[in-house]
Amino acid sequence: MKMLKWMMPGMLALLLAACAAQEPPLVTLPMTARPQPQANTLPANGSIFQAGSYRAMFEDKMPALVGDTLTISIQEKSSTSQSEQTTATRSSALNESLSSGIQLPFVPSSLGKGVGASITGSGSANNTGKGTNQVATTFVSSITVTVIEVLANGNLVVSGEKVVRINGDTESIRLSGVVNPRDIAADRSVSSLKVADARIEQETKGNNRLYNEPGWLAKFFLSIIPI
Repeated sequence: MKMLKWMMPGMLALLLAACAAQEPPLVTLPMTARPQPQANTLPANGSIFQAGSYRAMFEDKMPALVGDTLTISIQEKSSTSQSEQTTATRSSALNESLSSGIQLPFVPSSLGKGVGASITGSGSANNTGKGTNQVATTFVSSITVTVIEVLANGNLVVSGEKVVRINGDTESIRLSGVVNPRDIAADRSVSSLKVADARIEQETKGNNRLYNEPGWLAKFFLSIIPI
């Protein structure tokens, strides 16, 4: 019994710590990748033209290899609206009467015939419910990511992170996904709407964020409240 008494505070502390723990990040890929090293010896297949070091003079240097970078323009907008209304009405009525002749002593028979019982009941119930839920989110930003893998069909697996600290508040943006090279514009940018398997997350840490979110004790009670 004494051991259980000493274990209770520790179990409560672990429970509170679990309630205060943050959710795992959405982006789990590496944030960057180094370019692959080139071969030390290039094939000598010509006196002037060398296939291993050839670069077209008028070719746009578009992202195509591991380690190349491109800019993702985040243009995420979502809107959700939900409305629900319920109306229910119920009414009931009950009427019962009982009359019989009762012969009472020292009472004239004409008065005894009028003795009886009458029961009357009625009830009604009304239920009206209405709910409306509207959510609108807008996320506009930009981030430069790195090609970490080139798939067999030529698509680029990209991932990157941008961290900005201003007056003690840190804002981080992480993104990963698959980009089709044909969707990349001439300025080496692509819209986030064209990124497949996109994982985008934005997180802010600092004093200003602490005032906008509940504390760990409030999170604990919110996690056990059934409503």
